[in-house]
Amino acid sequence: MFSFIQLQTDTIANAASNVVIEKIAPNTEISVLGFILKGGFFLIPIAILLFYTFYVIIERYLYISKASKIDARLMQDVGDKLNAGNIELARTIVERSNTAAGNILKEGVLVIGRPIAEIESNMDRAADIEIGEMERRLGHLGLIAGIAPTLGFIGTISGVIKIFYSISVTENISIGNISGGLYEKMISSGSGLIVGIIAYSAYHLLNGKIDDFALKIQKQILEFVNIIQRA
Repeated sequence: MFSFIQLQTDTIANAASNVVIEKIAPNTEISVLGFILKGGFFLIPIAILLFYTFYVIIERYLYISKASKIDARLMQDVGDKLNAGNIELARTIVERSNTAAGNILKEGVLVIGRPIAEIESNMDRAADIEIGEMERRLGHLGLIAGIAPTLGFIGTISGVIKIFYSISVTENISIGNISGGLYEKMISSGSGLIVGIIAYSAYHLLNGKIDDFALKIQKQILEFVNIIQRA
């Protein structure tokens, strides 16, 4: 009988202690949004740079993908018309292409009859203009790749300064006080680095597409000049 009463008492005590522990146990879970918002004021410009980075990436990718299309049949059709002596029809074909390659070929067709060096120079200038249009705002990505990590670093430094100022005032040098404030400020550094990596990667990938187009268009200019010389 005594053992049964003792067992019941232990069971009730354990249940009560579990309830107390559950009540006083701190809730350490935090949402992703709440975690990010602890980064401080400098997350605002970093977030703005992130949205602008995505805008530039999407807008430039769509423009470059459309403008850099090179239709292999276009060069063949233009060559056939030039060999047949039909310059006007060749001009009509390149004008209807509505691509950077078509605009460059049009500049060559317009000056047919002049010296080869002048025709080639005219097409090279047209190619430079088209490539310049593709490179618009890409410099912004390169700038963001450097600015975003710097803003994050400044945010972290300002947070560290506040932590040490708080320690000097309260004289509380506990690990919890230091680490709690420090991890929050490190969020701004991490966010800045992420934005910088995205901008840096996109900058080089888009420039790679432009370099591929530049190489292809130089081959096309050479082919166009050879057609004129044979005609």
